[in-house]
Amino acid sequence: MSTWPFTKETGLVKGDVVGVCVSGGLDSKTIGHKLVAAGVDVVCFTADLGQPDETDINEVREKMRPTGVKETVIVDLKNEMAEGCFEAIMAQAYYDGGYWQSTGIGRHVTVLGLLRSMKEKGVTVLAHGATGRGNDQMRFERYTNVIAPEMRVYAPWRDPELLVDFPGRTQMVDYLAKFNIQHELPKQKKRYSTDSNLAGLSNEAEDLEDLETPMDIVVPLMGVWPKDAPNTPEEVTLSFTKGRCTAINGKAVTALEAMLEANKIAGRNGIGLSHSLENRLLGTKSRGVYEAPGMTLLGKGLDYVYQGTIDRRSNQLFKTLQAHVSDMMYDGRYFDPSCQAALTAIKQLAEAATGTLTLQLYKGNMLYMSLKEMPHTLYKEEDSSMEASSGLNPVSSQGYAEIQKVEAVAMAEAKLIRTPY
Repeated sequence: MSTWPFTKETGLVKGDVVGVCVSGGLDSKTIGHKLVAAGVDVVCFTADLGQPDETDINEVREKMRPTGVKETVIVDLKNEMAEGCFEAIMAQAYYDGGYWQSTGIGRHVTVLGLLRSMKEKGVTVLAHGATGRGNDQMRFERYTNVIAPEMRVYAPWRDPELLVDFPGRTQMVDYLAKFNIQHELPKQKKRYSTDSNLAGLSNEAEDLEDLETPMDIVVPLMGVWPKDAPNTPEEVTLSFTKGRCTAINGKAVTALEAMLEANKIAGRNGIGLSHSLENRLLGTKSRGVYEAPGMTLLGKGLDYVYQGTIDRRSNQLFKTLQAHVSDMMYDGRYFDPSCQAALTAIKQLAEAATGTLTLQLYKGNMLYMSLKEMPHTLYKEEDSSMEASSGLNPVSSQGYAEIQKVEAVAMAEAKLIRTPY
């Protein structure tokens, strides 16, 4: 006789309160009901991250109600998500292929926010619906491990018994039907799956796993493909203060307001669609088509301000910090000391990043128009001008040239320089 789910593989024991992270989809319903039917005390949790593909996040509660779970708690994390976006923009923390890792940002925000609520509900085990082949399983578990080490983690889709019971979606639908829980599969097979939040959308799997499938099978949800964008350019003015966008087109904005407005403006102009063959945590390659209109717009805007305010050596350091933060966010190590130290250093470098930038948006392109109101600018027109000016005296460069010649000649005479001549 099976003792599931109180087995060594699940780690569950009688008396546990299991907090299941749910979306209200087929997997969530199946796991929720299966645990309840086995006598487990189940409370469900979902994070409101400003998902653009959710018309009403409260519908998740209604979708889970028939499964018999005790309660479905919806935790509003939109402001926290916006702050996560701003931090990633400040760090320019894009990943392989130059895409803004919306999922990587969303996971540390989600786990931290849900764990707070779970503790209030007496949860002893966090259960997540990530597969055993992707990155999210590791992110959910590592974040739980470092934030709440006393909390155990249950991964249903690594549970051998459930993998036998539910090898596919059809078996889940049939299971739920036995208990009069309705869930209809799409009449047409999905061509890809989507994960979304305020930062953007990740589209992957299904048809996108074939490298001969073009990326434009994806129907953008946050904007349009560049070819479908308006034929008239649109200008947008972004104001930054210490690396944070504080106004759009002259209107002061909070982080959440900035993200929402930037998503709309950039999305309608075909900004922020990208393709990547990324390196997963487990060593495999994954293909994705990504949407991040607001992140792309604000990220490019801040990059222009950085160009005017960060010196050459600080920029070299910034690039190292940028790569480290990006990798750590992707790996589910946002809270690790090295990541937090790198972010602290980046915030120091961003202290001077204040300015107002105007960009022209046109069919997926962002064209520089002007940059002004930069109190900490390192750019001096008179010093960089090719014309006669009151700036840098070109004659004074003679001494610098003679100093560097000493080393150059020494290296040549020591036969340390190899050329094809």
